[in-house]
Amino acid sequence: MASTNTGGPSTVGKKLPLHWIGVVPFAIFVLLFLILPTMKIVVGAFQNAEGGFTFDNIIGLFTPSILAAYWISIKISIASAFFGCLIGFSVASAVVLGGLPQKIRGPLLTFSGVASQFAGVPLAFAFIATLGPVGLITLFLKTQIGIDLRMLGFNILSFWGLTITYLFFQIPLMILIITPALDGLKREWREAAEILGASGTQYWRMVAFPILLPSLLGTFSLLFANAFGAVATAIALTGSSLSIVPILLFAQIRGDVLGNPNLGYALAFGMIIVTCIANTLYIWMRTRSERWLK
Repeated sequence: MASTNTGGPSTVGKKLPLHWIGVVPFAIFVLLFLILPTMKIVVGAFQNAEGGFTFDNIIGLFTPSILAAYWISIKISIASAFFGCLIGFSVASAVVLGGLPQKIRGPLLTFSGVASQFAGVPLAFAFIATLGPVGLITLFLKTQIGIDLRMLGFNILSFWGLTITYLFFQIPLMILIITPALDGLKREWREAAEILGASGTQYWRMVAFPILLPSLLGTFSLLFANAFGAVATAIALTGSSLSIVPILLFAQIRGDVLGNPNLGYALAFGMIIVTCIANTLYIWMRTRSERWLK
């Protein structure tokens, strides 16, 4: 007589992990617009016009004009990252530790979240309309105060003009990143320092600053990468008047007869290497700072 086995293992297969479905659109987006384009750039950097393997594009990166463009891009990124860290840290410190009303913090962080993503053609137009040759502030200073920015050597289409433009999104990004680090400074640390006779300057120099240093260095690396990879703003603002890597890259891949797409891939590959180094330093420094701030 046949019997049924009701206590054995179920023959039904494992259920589909439905909680992963929500990640699928993001995974597809990353694959199509990050991983595949990056692979295309890396492969194209080592190909010639016929599709064969070559190192000529990589060797071409060491020509004087391209090295000069990389150097200018690095200097702009360093300058905007430095002043972005300096000003952003001052603003965040005033809000978190400086005794300003807490009602300022919410609007400031909201604005920083929006401004840190504001770039490209709209940002370039805003600064041209404000600080350009016939910009609002330029004309006001010239007609009302008698200060001619052009005579003083300032040009929005120059090194410092692009650096100031980058600060519009660098400062808010610094505020967003450093505010949690400032929140992590425990009140007990300052009280203990005061009990031991330390002044405010000694507390910052011997306690707070060493703890915040990994966060500051990591954020500096992130801001450097953020400025180094900014393409649309530089092209829309300066055009061909400033020889930096994004503009050279655009000139190579836009489809002109004299353009060399594979050299453009090599330029982009070099930018990826520099950006990856900066982001790796940021992640490493961020990990070190979180050990203290937990």
